[in-house]
Amino acid sequence: MLLSILAALMLDSAAIDTAKTDSGFVFTTVDSIAITPVRDQHRSGTCWAFSTLGFLESEILRTQGKEVELSPMYVVSKTMLDRATYCVRMYNDVKFAGGGSAYDVIYCMGHYGLVPKSVMPGIRYGWTAADTLPVHGELDKVAGGFVKALTGQKKLSPVWREALQGIYDTYLGQCPDTFAYEGKQYTPKSYVESLGLKAEDYVSITSYTHHPFYERFALEVPDNWRMDQMYNVPLEDMMRIIDHALAHGYTLAWGADVSEVGFTRKGIGVVPDDDHGADITGSDMAKWVGMSADKKKEELTKRPLPEKTITQQMRQDAFDNWETTDDHGMQIFGTAKDQNGKRYYMVKNSWGTMRSDYKGIWYISEAFMQYKTNDVLVHKNAIPSDIRHKLGL
Repeated sequence: MLLSILAALMLDSAAIDTAKTDSGFVFTTVDSIAITPVRDQHRSGTCWAFSTLGFLESEILRTQGKEVELSPMYVVSKTMLDRATYCVRMYNDVKFAGGGSAYDVIYCMGHYGLVPKSVMPGIRYGWTAADTLPVHGELDKVAGGFVKALTGQKKLSPVWREALQGIYDTYLGQCPDTFAYEGKQYTPKSYVESLGLKAEDYVSITSYTHHPFYERFALEVPDNWRMDQMYNVPLEDMMRIIDHALAHGYTLAWGADVSEVGFTRKGIGVVPDDDHGADITGSDMAKWVGMSADKKKEELTKRPLPEKTITQQMRQDAFDNWETTDDHGMQIFGTAKDQNGKRYYMVKNSWGTMRSDYKGIWYISEAFMQYKTNDVLVHKNAIPSDIRHKLGL
């Protein structure tokens, strides 16, 4: 019965089994873990909430065989008030913004709980009844302006948090203290308990050389403002953790840099050897030199091509030079191969089903995963035992 439920919940599995477009890539699924449908963060900087809640929804599928849709905007509301409090305590020397990290969701789950999306849809500002997707430009400016205005006050009133909460309540709706769902009464915390989720089961993994391996440190990126203590491991161990998790039925929340030439809006993430662009694309050198950057990107990503070999030092150099930034959060849920037998990771995005050639799924090469992964969030039991031992888990 459980297997049939999971099979029914797989995201358009027939389309995923063999995915191809006119781009020149043909992907065949190798293995795939059950996920909930692709959502759409639309015009909001809330990928961190969508991707990590998608990850938790897959955890519920894994342990209970039950599909739920969790409310991203409950998490956003709770997180932004915490972030504003932190910014004020730091005299606004740190940035207040709508971004966040996977750990923000885990923190929210552990401290405040979670609620179903039907209990808190999170959109009260639609211009028409058909407006059901997030648009946070105005909200972010209003909330950001409020937090900025607090700077320089001789003494803050005791109600400023209540006033800021009022902004989020107005745009997103109030976070419920109790609610009825499927015939039962819950608090946000008791609802998490009913799902079998425990915040302490989830850990963040990263791989950089400016801190010791097999120890924890707070990755120095703006959206890790809570200073999540991530476990630092060598690159080969980070990749082993990802592969071991997938092989044993666990998905991962993925924090990555998607500003690279090889990450396309069509659903591809690769690291083309752009230093030898003319050679690998078969282009005339003179013509290649004269191409625009956009045209070069198109030529480098429209079919499988040789990629750079990624090293630990390359990862570190890109991070130190601000070439790898904390751009986007997604969910890793499977692997595939292209028509040449090359391996890719299957990643669920939160840009809806119409913005890529593969209905909201991205195919990420091993080189891209090695190079542009900031961190992954995973159940601690999904980590290979020898690495867990080194980490003291």
